Amino acid sequence: MSTPALHTPSDPTSRGGPARKNPADQAQIQRHPVSLRRIAALFAPHKVTIAVVVLLISVSSVVNLAQPFLVRGVIDDALPHQDLSLLALLAGAMVAVAAVTAVIGVVQTWMATQMGQRVMHTLRVKLFTHLQQQSLGFFTRTRGGEVQSRLTHDIAGMQSVVTSTATGVATNLTTTVATAVAMVALSPQLSLISLVVLPPAIWLSRRVALIRRAVTAERQQTLAALHTQVEEGLSVSGVRLAKTLGTTERDAGRFTDRSEALVGLEMRSQLAGRWRMATMQIIFAAIPAVIYLAAGFPATSGGMTIGTLVAFTALQGTVFRPIMGLLNIGVQWVTALAFFSRIFEYLDLDPELKPPASPAVIEPTQVRGEVRFENVSFSYDGGTPTADGAPAAERNPVTEPRHVLKGIDLVVPAGTSTAVVGPTGSGKSTLAGLLPRLYDSTTGRVTVDGIDVRDIAPQDLARIVGVVSQETYLVHASVRENLLLADPEATDARLWDVLGAASLADTIAALPTGLDTLVGARGHRFSGGEQQRLAIARTILRDPPVLVLDEATSALDNTTEARVQAALDRLSVGRTTLMIAHRLSTVTQADQVVVLDAGRIVEQGSPAALLAGSGPFAVLAARGGQPSATALRSPVATG
Repeated sequence: MSTPALHTPSDPTSRGGPARKNPADQAQIQRHPVSLRRIAALFAPHKVTIAVVVLLISVSSVVNLAQPFLVRGVIDDALPHQDLSLLALLAGAMVAVAAVTAVIGVVQTWMATQMGQRVMHTLRVKLFTHLQQQSLGFFTRTRGGEVQSRLTHDIAGMQSVVTSTATGVATNLTTTVATAVAMVALSPQLSLISLVVLPPAIWLSRRVALIRRAVTAERQQTLAALHTQVEEGLSVSGVRLAKTLGTTERDAGRFTDRSEALVGLEMRSQLAGRWRMATMQIIFAAIPAVIYLAAGFPATSGGMTIGTLVAFTALQGTVFRPIMGLLNIGVQWVTALAFFSRIFEYLDLDPELKPPASPAVIEPTQVRGEVRFENVSFSYDGGTPTADGAPAAERNPVTEPRHVLKGIDLVVPAGTSTAVVGPTGSGKSTLAGLLPRLYDSTTGRVTVDGIDVRDIAPQDLARIVGVVSQETYLVHASVRENLLLADPEATDARLWDVLGAASLADTIAALPTGLDTLVGARGHRFSGGEQQRLAIARTILRDPPVLVLDEATSALDNTTEARVQAALDRLSVGRTTLMIAHRLSTVTQADQVVVLDAGRIVEQGSPAALLAGSGPFAVLAARGGQPSATALRSPVATG
């Protein structure tokens, strides 16, 4: 799964000081505006914490300003008069001030971080839960990396930016105001001089930041491309593809070029605006010099003592940083809003698979398993078909939805098996996906024992309908952990039983670590047939009364298919089974066969009856394989 390189939110804390607003951030906010009231609602449960944090920051900033005045006391009073008691008192006060500000800083950081983490936790759980309610179509349309980025990176970035922004406003504002007041109290004349010198220093600093910002954006894009190549190229599938296509040298060359580009960008970032930085260093060195020079003239010194001069210089040296922090607040806030916008954009998606408000009372173990498709139509784009499958208005093939299924009426009696055949794109897998509610039908309904699957609680439906598909998914964990996904309470004895039923027990027992063997990324530790049988064992452990087999053996060789098919046959005994068939050999034992073409049922009946006729299924049997669309559109013999 690759890391998206579409947009790298601006980082106000990155090297280079003050930042500028990222156009991508502003575009995101315009595309999906964020209500400040909605943001405030997230922090509403933490009002007390926020108030205490702001109070602690203010107290810390004010207390820390005592240091220059203590230094003045040491220089002007204690040392010249050899007053050891006063010197000890002032020195102890310095240590006390440092200790108090340190303790306040720890408490403030702990409270602010905890608040940010709780807000982040709430958003993360809410977003994850909300995305689970989307249909499979949402994840088909959306890049996996984009979903992952919003769920992890954006929420983490939001917490970091919001916490630093909230605390930064209080810290920088109180520090700037308090420092300015202290400077004026020490020397109004020197304060005016500082006001004259500070603006060019701030301007030069921001110019350097703008230059570095442009270089940093390019560097981030190159780094994202590098990360994407690492994630894709060094995955199991990526390495296999590179070795089989012989692209390893070409991939290494691309990686080398990108790494070289990063070297150049890093050098440009480090050297960007160096002459401006040198100018700033001269200005910063000149500020104390100008202050010392001004202190030597009677007109500006006002009888200033050496202690006052040292204290003022210390204050003047600390006022620059909080001012720059305040200048960055606007940029940080835009960045925070962009994070919120991206998160809320997903939260505002209308759930495609809404759980029932009042789920039907159903006991999965008591389900008979009669399945009905009642006038079912489905389109990935929405819309309502007419009798011939086109929308009521004149259909525009570019803008109007294309219905994958049209007016499907089908009954699968309890405990029987129904095989669905048809050419690629006829709607077989879509039909199978409606039963476990991977999608919701556009019109009509799908029922189990007369209950609409949309009225069954998701956890109950998962216990009722088991699915074994061609694309088996195994998590990167042990065999035991993969099986326990179906039943966390299952004993090892039960696990060996289901592995035996799936003809896999001997294979697992022969491994050095048995059930503790890691299956590897996406199950690559095992062959395709072994992965399928492990998925079958997991479904047997689930023990669902209704079973969906979506071309579970289509990608296997004949020998492996025979073993997997035997396991599937054992799994299907006594269950209502809907199988999507790719090969004729897998459907001849079904109780009925349904032939789909262009989303419609064109033939239906028992295998024997259809083979005796001259319809599409008989044509399929004569050809010994999967029917073509042309064959299916020949005169039909309905069963």
